Formats: sequence, C-alpha cells, structure tokens
Amino acid sequence: MERRKIEIMDTTLRDGEQTSGVSFSISEKLTITQLLLEELWVDRVEIASARVSEGEFQAVKTISTWAAANGYTDRIEVLSFVDNGVSIDWMINAGVKVQNLLTKGSLNHLTHQLKKTPEQHFAEIKQIIELAAKNGIATNVYLEDWSNGMRNSPDYVYQYLDFITKQPVKRILLPDTLGVLTPAETYKFLSALIAKYPGIHFDFHAHNDYDLGTANVLEAIKAGIHGLHLTVNGMGERAGNAALASAVAVINDFAPEVEIALKESSIYTVSKLVETFSGVRIPTNKPIVGENVFTQTAGIHADGDNKNNLYFNDLLPERFGRKREYALGKTSGKANIEKNLQELGLKLNDADLKKVTQRVIELGDKKETVTKEDLPYIISDVLDSSLYDEKVIVDSYVLMNAMGLRPSATISVSIDGEKFEENAQGDGQFDAFMNALAKVYTKKQRTLPKLIDYAVRIAPGSSSDALCETIITWETPEKKFITRGLDSDQTVCAIKATQKMLNII
Repeated sequence: MERRKIEIMDTTLRDGEQTSGVSFSISEKLTITQLLLEELWVDRVEIASARVSEGEFQAVKTISTWAAANGYTDRIEVLSFVDNGVSIDWMINAGVKVQNLLTKGSLNHLTHQLKKTPEQHFAEIKQIIELAAKNGIATNVYLEDWSNGMRNSPDYVYQYLDFITKQPVKRILLPDTLGVLTPAETYKFLSALIAKYPGIHFDFHAHNDYDLGTANVLEAIKAGIHGLHLTVNGMGERAGNAALASAVAVINDFAPEVEIALKESSIYTVSKLVETFSGVRIPTNKPIVGENVFTQTAGIHADGDNKNNLYFNDLLPERFGRKREYALGKTSGKANIEKNLQELGLKLNDADLKKVTQRVIELGDKKETVTKEDLPYIISDVLDSSLYDEKVIVDSYVLMNAMGLRPSATISVSIDGEKFEENAQGDGQFDAFMNALAKVYTKKQRTLPKLIDYAVRIAPGSSSDALCETIITWETPEKKFITRGLDSDQTVCAIKATQKMLNII
C-alpha cells in the first residue's frame, strides 16, 4: 500500500523563539536552518515574523541569501500580517518567497481584536494575497484561534473556509493557538474539514498547554492531515508546541499509513545544538532527547536486558543517534556494573564484582554521582583494600578551618584494638591530620613514612567531579610505595589513602 506523505514544517525559529527569554542571533538562526534542512530533512522552515526588528530582518535576509544559493527558497517561510502590504514590502526586501499570513480563525478574535465584520476581513485578506502574488510570493494562511472557532463559532469557520479555498493559497494552516483541543476534538474537527474540502492542503499546528500536543498530532494524522508544525525540544510560548522528536517517533511507530522524510538519527544532534543556542535546558526525562530516557537505573532492568533485552521497546536509542546507558548508584545491581565494565573492556570475577557493586551502592546512598569513567578508580580502591588486614583504623576525625586561625585536626585512631586520640595544627587540614597522626605514632614509638608526592585527579571524560582519587607516594628507608583513596571530598580521599598506608607499613 502506498503511504501518504506528510510534510513537516519546523517553526522553532519563529514560534519556538517566542519561548520566554529566547532570542537567536543571526548566525544561530542560519546554522539551525541549515541543520533542519540538510541534516534533519524537514520539508519547510518557518524562520521569523515579519516586521519584528532590524536584527530579525538581517537574519531573514542572511538565510534567504543562503537558501537562494542552495535551492531552498520555496522551503523558507515567514509569518506575515494583514497590514496593507507592509509585511509584503518587508519580505520583498528580505528576499523571502513564502508568507504564512496570520488571519482570524474565530469570530471571538475577529470581533473583539480586529472589531471587523467577516466580509471586511475577507476583503483585506484577498487584497494581501493578490499583492503577494504580484510580487512572486506564495501564500499559506493561518487561521489564528481556529480550535476555539470550531468549538464556539463553526459557522464563521466554514464561512471563512468557503472564501479562502477559492483564493490562490498553497496551504491552510490550522493552529490550536491556545492548546485547548482534546484528541477527540482534534480528530472530529479535522476530519470534518478534510472531508468538506477535498484537494485542499491542511496543516495542523499543535500547542502543548494540556500536554496533549503529541496525542493531537497522532489524531490529526488519523484524520487525514497533510502537514504538521513542530518545534525542536517542544519550544514555544507558554507550555510550548508539539515536540518534533516525540511526534516523529509516534508517526514512525504508530502511523504506518503515512511517511515523513525526516531523518531520525539527526534529532539528538539538532536538539542539543538548539539547547545550547537557546539556553533552555532539556528536561532530563523528556522523551527521546532527555539525558535519562535511555538510562536503565534499576539492577533488575539491566539483568533483564542481559536476558533477551526484556526491558527494551521500539524506541531504541540508536534510532536517534544515542546509546543505552546503565546508571550507577544505590539501585545498581551486578548487571548494571557488568554493562558498564563491558563498555570499558573490563571483566571481574564474581567475588570482586560483588565488592565493587557494594561500593557503588554505598556511594549512591550518599547521593554521590557515579559515572562509568569512575569505575576503574572504584575497582582499584576496592581491590587494593582487600590486599591487607586492617589493623589500623581511623575511627573518627574533626577537621577545622577558620579565618585567621591555623587549621586543626582532632583524630581517633585504633591500632591493634588500642584507641588513641590526638589534636594538632598544620598548614592545611590534611597537614593538621598528619601532625596529629604523628603524635599517635610517637606514643607507639613508631615512625611514619615520608610523604614525597601527592596528586588528585578525577576520571578522564567524566561528566561529574563527584568522585576524586588521591594518589600519595610514601617513602621508608627500605622502599617507596603508593596508596590511593577514593571519595567525593579531596581531604577524605587523602585520609583514606593514609589509612591504607598505615596498614601496609
């Protein structure tokens, strides 16, 4: 069966830029347009509103020049207004060849905002369309507040459509301007219009005020819609527009009767770029593009994935240029650890794997972030600790650092079951700790090794500095040796490395 083609019009640069606090620069607008058309393969891009500002004019002119040189002129669109031709002049100077003319799709808007009769409005629209055609500009027409028009003044909507379908327009754009439609209404209203006006190209423009944007997109497709308006990351005024990533996934998985040209594997790249340019962070749980949506946290899920991918669904991350990850934290099981070790090319026996898993869980209980890159350090720390019996234990310590006073440390240490407490000052907290420890060992008539090197590092490539590793080199008359400590606090790392040293000497 031949599938019906659906056009995707991206309006991130127009409607999406109406997100509070967002303003793209000229170069950012050009870059996003290029990616949308050449990497993501959207059919059309609505890049701006006419007459907004000088900066907007320069951005549109820059994009139009690039589009003309690369054969995309008929895919670049601008929102225009019924304003006696002012928008048309603006578009001519900017080099744009397609206008999306904003008109009134409800009697409420027409009566109270424009204070005009339908006949007056239609006459002005006709004049603008004719003027555009004379200047080589194609026209699509928005019916602003169309959804409320269908609810409250359907006679006006049909009166308008009887008029506009007889005009030389390419597409009729039907926006749920205030995001009020239910899925049932979306299907009902669109089905009725598509049946009454066969051969007319209708676009649907969903907003997300009730979080129904994607559901309404699916119902629009079932109703026979010809085009959809979407934004990257669901950007837009108030709660935003229907999100491009979610809509594309739903179309490809649940609407086999239609096809779209959009390239799924480029979605994440474009999404992250728009996040960077806009400054609007993507929620971590946002479908398809959120940081956590392809991350398994529970150990039982990782175990299930090891056993015939029991927790996979059709939203495979590779479709969208991503990969599945397995979180490390307090809910981690051995399967989570194994999955991460596989990516690092590491393998542990069951006993060592159990120890490492327990350590990751302990770190997670402290609300510390553990990354895949931290695992080698954790392994080293855990396995080093099992090489000797702990006869010396640092039971507790208090580290003080106050303005105008030397740092001090009070420590409690058990040596072969005997407890010692001491206090000392130093040039820093760790120096004070070592001076207090030296007092303890003097009482035991023992000498501490000399500290000859001290280094701190975090995992290369780690996205978090929650864990750091302190590496200390010690020297005795007989040898040099190294101990490591792992924790989120640098001083605690050093104390852990020192405890290992005390048990080695």
